[in-house]
This record gives sequence, C-alpha cells and structure tokens, in this order.
Amino acid sequence: MIKSKIKEIVDHCFSEGVRLGHWTEAAGGRYTIEVPKREGQGDFSTNFAMVAAGVDKRKPRDLAVPFAELLGSQPMIDRVEIAGPGFINLFINKAIWATVLAPIYEQDERFGSSDTGGGRRVLVEFVSANPTGPLSVGHGRNAVLGDAIARVLAASGYAVQREYYFNDAGRQMRILGESTKARYLELQGFPNTFPEDGYQGDYIYDIARAMITDGGDSFKDAEVTIFKDRAQQAIFADIDATLKRIGIGFDTYFNEHTLYEDGRINEVVETLRARDLVYEKEGATWFKTSEFGQEQDRVIIKGTGEPTYRLPDIAYHCDKFKRGYDWMINVFGSDHIATVPDVMAGIRALGYDDSRITVVLYQFVTLLRDGKQVKMSTRKATFVTVDELVDEVGPDALRFFFLMRKPDNLIEFDLDLAKKQSQENPVFYVQYAHARLCSIERQALEQGIAVDSADQALDRLVEPEEYALLKTLADYPQMVAGAAADLAPHRVIFYLMELAGQFHGFYNKHKVLTADLELTGARLALCGGLKRVFRNGLHLVGLTAPESM
Repeated sequence: MIKSKIKEIVDHCFSEGVRLGHWTEAAGGRYTIEVPKREGQGDFSTNFAMVAAGVDKRKPRDLAVPFAELLGSQPMIDRVEIAGPGFINLFINKAIWATVLAPIYEQDERFGSSDTGGGRRVLVEFVSANPTGPLSVGHGRNAVLGDAIARVLAASGYAVQREYYFNDAGRQMRILGESTKARYLELQGFPNTFPEDGYQGDYIYDIARAMITDGGDSFKDAEVTIFKDRAQQAIFADIDATLKRIGIGFDTYFNEHTLYEDGRINEVVETLRARDLVYEKEGATWFKTSEFGQEQDRVIIKGTGEPTYRLPDIAYHCDKFKRGYDWMINVFGSDHIATVPDVMAGIRALGYDDSRITVVLYQFVTLLRDGKQVKMSTRKATFVTVDELVDEVGPDALRFFFLMRKPDNLIEFDLDLAKKQSQENPVFYVQYAHARLCSIERQALEQGIAVDSADQALDRLVEPEEYALLKTLADYPQMVAGAAADLAPHRVIFYLMELAGQFHGFYNKHKVLTADLELTGARLALCGGLKRVFRNGLHLVGLTAPESM
C-alpha cells in the first residue's frame, strides 16, 4: 500500500540517478525497502547505497548523498537522513498516513486480500489423524494451523484445496478392530483377549455397546474387519463433528486403502526396482535412500510383506503431483521430522520436483492449570481431547492460543488465562478492541453523529498515537501477503495483538466523541478503519469479531 508507493519512488529515483550518471544499472532490483525497528530511524529505510557500492566498487556514502537528494525532492517524502556507513532513512509526509483509510472503507471485507497467488493451485493436507480415536490436543494444533494456512493463502489469491489423508489401512486399523472386538466380547461375558498394544479409552467401549444395541451377540463370531469398519465409521464421525465445532472443513478426503486397491503401491515399488533403487535383504525390501542424501537405506516392505509408512506416503504424494497442484503443503507434528526426508527421496527418485512440496512441522502442546502441567489423561481417552478443550475454553480461545506461537515453538496452553474475561487474556484483549470500537459507533449514533465515512477532516489526526495506528493499519495488506508466502499465520495474531495494544493506549488517552465535531468525525473515521481491520484479521484466522462483550 503506502510501502508500495515508496518503492515506486525509490525505483524512480534509482532510474533517475542512472540517467544522471550517479551509478550504473547493475544494482537494480537488488536493494530492499524495510520498516525500521527502532524509533527515530524513519518510516522506511533502504540499503540502496550499500548494495550499489558493492556493485559499482565505490564508497556507500558517495552514493547515498545524491540518492538522498533525489528522494528529498519527492512530494511524499518529508525528509531523508543518511545513517552510519550509508543507510538511507525516509520520513514521509505525515498527512500521507491518513490516506490508508479510504481504501479500507472502499474495500471493506476485501481489505487485505490480494491476487499475489495468481490463482496457483495449492493443496493443503492437514489433520490426517488416524481414525483410531478422538482428536488429541496435538491434532487440534495441526487442525488450526492447517486451516489458518489455507485461509491466508486463499486471501492472497491462491486456489486452495483442503485435504484430509484418511489412514484407513495398515497395522493400526487391524489393532483398532481387535480392540473393539475384545471390548464387544468382554461386555457380553464371552472369552476375549485384548491386544497388547490395543486402543484404550471408553470410546472403544462406546462403539462396542452400539454394536450390541444394533445386533446383540450376533457379531460374536464376526471377522475383525467388521469391528474395524464399525469403529472407523464411528470414530471418523466423531472427528468430523469435533472439527466442525472449531469451524474446520475439508474439500476432499483421500483414503489410503485406495492406494492398495488401485495398484499404486505396487507401481511405486516396480518403478523404483526398474531404476535399480530397491533391493532385497534379510527378507525385507529396501529403498536406496542413501543415493538421495540419506545416511542409510530404508525398509519400505517388511519381511511380513506389510509396507512401512514410507511407501504409501510416497505413493500418495505421486498422486498429488498427478492431480496437477502447483504447491503441496503438508502440516505434520515434529515427530515426523525423521520420516519427511525419506518420502522426499522417494519423490525425487520417481522423477518429481520435490521443491513443490513444503512441510510445516509444529511442536507439541502442554496444558497448564494453576501453573502446573495437566496430566494428559481423561475418562474419554488416554489423552485430553479437542472436544474437552473446546468445552473448557471455547473455540475462539483454542484457535487463538494455538496460533500465538510460531509452529516450531512449543505451546504452553494456560487454561486459566484462556478463560479469563479480562485484558490479561490475549484473545479477550483483541476481541474487546473490536467490541469497544462497535460501542463507540453505537454511542455516536445515539448522539446523532454519522459514522462509517472516511470523508472527514483527516488532517485533524495529528497525535502520535493516531499516527501509530494509521501506520499499523497501512501494514495490514503486506502482513497478510507475507503470512501467506511464508506459511506463517501466527503473524496475523501478532499483528492483531500489536494493533489492540495501540488502540487501547489511544482510547485511554484520547476521547473520540468530543465537543469538536470536526475532530470527532476524523477520529470516528479512524475507529471505523480500525473496526474493519480487526474484523478482517479475526475472521482471517477463523475467530469471531464480537460487537459487545
């Protein structure tokens, strides 16, 4: 927005300097424009002189001086300062900041959206929890992170598809069936043997009871497959209901078993074999991952004939490529860190470009109550479920807290803090800013003062707190685009917390509704812009924007 205008000015001055013979064209496109982190270093800064000096073999300051003179002649620039060896700090005309309000009003809910993605097709695969039990808190972080990534990408012009990879094949599903059958037989007093590594938790009993309700003891001699299918259906229905509670849905579901039924697992093995990239040893089939940068080769088919997790994952990613996605994003827990390189090696071995795949790894979640870690075990299961967390703190707090940290940072989820109805609670702090802005507009209307217009005497906005708010509002579109490009939706939360802090500080120091109607109109215009950006930001990451609290 304003930064893009500054870039146009800087580029124009660079070209003008080339025409005047101050420097060569070689530095074009290499310099950057940044927002300084420290007060007093300008509204923007550029490293042009440092970059051009290296290219033209000259002293940075000798280039900074004429560049600063060219910049200073631009109406939008108030003054230019040269710092250190040649950094150039730009201070723009303060009246420019208020120009951000008009596009906020005009674009309204679309403000912050862009077409930077150019319609590129993106597949975001997330959650993909095995249908063997309720969603854990770790799955909850995956769900919120993946959904937020999909949201910021969609807002930035990417054609996004959300996919759930349904692990409905393999050993874990067999154990699920055996666990359910054992509980079914136990409840009816029949002899049974519970599997050594079977699934615990009352949800298995609940599935068994439902089968008894439906058919009494008619399933006592049934194959394990019958129990597996019933358990899988019940558990996935539970997972789907949980995800809907936190506002998450999917466009497609991909079933792992289809990879076996359609022969795609065998196709991968035979293609690798034809390229001399697999061999047999100790009764197992090995993939030569060592030829693709790994320290050692990996087993892809065990001696029992059962594939390891790597093989179906490689086949699944081949299918993604065949479906024509430009960018494939996987959201995994950090426990996958050792397996990702093996799958990438398989992708490269089969001739695909693994640079089109991005894996986002996230760290685990610790629940705290009274400052102490909560034991991750409940009656429902051997872990705290997403449903139980939503019951306790609500979907907004759950989403906000899961996005408050970068994915590679551990989260300490403070249950007491998440429930506080005070400004100590960060989600309350941000949502209360929106509610307070709505309240200000209601009070204005009650006094007969018009709202929802940026056509005001905006030159009356001269307080430092007002400039700070306008500058942060101007940053919103670039922040969203950056969050999408870097798959970093936590930046939206960071932004909202900063904006909330600035607004609450402004509100505590300055009245919006005053006896000066011109000043009131200008401040109401500012408040209307803030309200729209808070709403857009909250909605962008799947949170509500309450009008009263």
